Amino acid sequence: MFFLMNSTRLPSLPLASTALAADPQNDEPAAKPAKKTTGKSTKKAADKKKDNKADDKAPAGIENPFPGRVKMEGTELDGGVEWLNTSGEISLKDLRGKVVLVDFWTYCCINCMHILPDLKYLEHKYPKELVVIGVHSAKFDNEKETENIRRAALRYEIEHPIVNDAEMKIWRGFGVRAWPTLVLLDPEGYYCGFISGEGNREPLDAIIAKVIAYHKAKGTLDETPVRFDLERQRVKPGALRFPGKVLADEGSNQLFITDSNHNRLVVTSLDGKLQDVIGSGTAGAEDGDYKSASFFRPQGTVLVGDKLYVADTENHLLRVVDLNTKKVTTLAGTGVQASFRANGGALRKTALNSPWAISHVDGTLYIAMAGPHQLWSHEIGSDLIGVFSGSGREDILNGPHSEAAYAQPSGISSDGKFLYVADSEGSSIRKVPIAAKGKVTTVAGTSDLPSGQSLFAFGDVDGIGKEARFQHPLDVLYHEGSLFVADSYNHKIKRLDAVKRDAKTFVGSGKAGAEVSPAQLSEPAGLSIANGKLFVADTNNHRICVIDLKSKEMTELKINGLQPPPPPKDEESAADAKGVVDLPVQDIAAGEALKLEVRFKLPEGYKLNKLAKVTYKLEAVGDQTLIAAEQLKGRHPTEVNDEVATASVPLATQTGEAKMALTLSFSYCRDGVGGLCKLKTSKWNIPIKVSADSKSSTIKLEAVAE
Repeated sequence: MFFLMNSTRLPSLPLASTALAADPQNDEPAAKPAKKTTGKSTKKAADKKKDNKADDKAPAGIENPFPGRVKMEGTELDGGVEWLNTSGEISLKDLRGKVVLVDFWTYCCINCMHILPDLKYLEHKYPKELVVIGVHSAKFDNEKETENIRRAALRYEIEHPIVNDAEMKIWRGFGVRAWPTLVLLDPEGYYCGFISGEGNREPLDAIIAKVIAYHKAKGTLDETPVRFDLERQRVKPGALRFPGKVLADEGSNQLFITDSNHNRLVVTSLDGKLQDVIGSGTAGAEDGDYKSASFFRPQGTVLVGDKLYVADTENHLLRVVDLNTKKVTTLAGTGVQASFRANGGALRKTALNSPWAISHVDGTLYIAMAGPHQLWSHEIGSDLIGVFSGSGREDILNGPHSEAAYAQPSGISSDGKFLYVADSEGSSIRKVPIAAKGKVTTVAGTSDLPSGQSLFAFGDVDGIGKEARFQHPLDVLYHEGSLFVADSYNHKIKRLDAVKRDAKTFVGSGKAGAEVSPAQLSEPAGLSIANGKLFVADTNNHRICVIDLKSKEMTELKINGLQPPPPPKDEESAADAKGVVDLPVQDIAAGEALKLEVRFKLPEGYKLNKLAKVTYKLEAVGDQTLIAAEQLKGRHPTEVNDEVATASVPLATQTGEAKMALTLSFSYCRDGVGGLCKLKTSKWNIPIKVSADSKSSTIKLEAVAE
């Protein structure tokens, strides 16, 4: 439900005009940070008198969907450590005229991951009216580092600005209590309300549409498109991109790599010789042969005979790769994320929720289902899939299968009698009996603390049982009495005695890095063993590492011939193009080219964005042979010096007449350090006449941004 803040706490007053339901189980309470919340900023905002003058000019016939809104000061985003996906800081004052959705998130959180598609949907639906600002308020210490947040922004393909709220100042200022929380601000800078949890795309869409309609009628909506400098524009493509898991098979001498952000699987020999690429590289859920099939950020795999089972995580599917026929089919799931507390059913009629890892024991697949904080199972050959262990509560609680609680299980392995689970959000390693009547226990890390405090008992401590500390482990691997743990946010691999429960650092310095000697890792997430070698998906370093189990020497696996898939074409940003200027005939001197010279008239306090190219597009109006054909294809860059853009347009003939339509696109930003830039497109219809009698070869234009 959308709520309005009051002077004491969040949540508080439900808005009568907005019936929006949020499932309280679909967010993660911030137990530890909440203790620091003072509520002073919340009280200050709510105690201010509402600015009723803004409603004096309210449009007739349209009601403000948030009549109880609260005026903000415009400085509420101050206090962040650093900004990402933008060229500088952004204030709420910069965003006046826009509907603003502030997303409080932390990149480890599965619920936060689940709402990212909703945010992208809304951003693309309302490109001129809506701006999303991500406020990254970290749960784990590792998540406070700007570089790690930058990598998460790249991994999740986030397209909006993000501020690193490492000290939780913005979080406390808004009185937030859970991840994720979305705060809605209207174009006049008023606080409208908040909603927590996931699964709220439709109600958000409906209320944003109402806010847009009201402020468009009122004249307070700014529909000038904005542009942000995304981190992905600074990254060079590589052979692997955020590989999530790895599976080594001694029998076939094969290595299966989930090249997660390339949406594909890579198959090599154990020494790195490229054998196959499974998947087109385009995000999707198509079945078919290796080239036409598609995945969406796949994670764990398990090999059973000649079938490779794949956790197709962001498609919420289980897939099967037949290694003989080289075909991909869908085993389970509907392609839609399951609602909370789904129980299971027929394979293709049962929705799944972020399957992250798979293990196989005696004909049964066991799935670490990260979304609902459960383990699921499927007996191969049957038509059923369902809950195997876990109540669905996010916590670290031991007990019978139906009562035990997990916290975003992300890795799973087995010794044949027990499953071992990397419970990432609880930073614990769990032991799960395959027998129906057994009880779930915790091998290392904390459990059964009151009020969900086990979710915040993390660190980097070698020790025995409950004294050991991990930080968001993403995988666990059983091997000859030992458990190898991908202690992801500590950038280490740890070795844990499965019986003595003694956890010790195996490799890794505790700091993110890419050196092979001494061994450094960056958020490793996948483990597998073959021929005395530990294969590691070193996720943030975009590589697979190989560690000798005896010497602990580490090398990087080189995969010769592996190329990244073709990059997706960037969608052309929506731009403001009000009106077309019709020019008189331009007399141009005969020669090889005509020159375009464009001066910019920008609003006071703005400048051209030097990080964005000024481009132009030419179209012929009617038949002509004067303008060279290559100039009529696509967009072309200009050269910009002293706020003047110039371009040379080759001509196909020495004389003649033509009419061309010129479209110029540019970006302009506030002076200073601000990161908010606006897009503008100027258009001209230009008739030209080229003759030997003309003296000038330059067309001078003025591009105006209001």
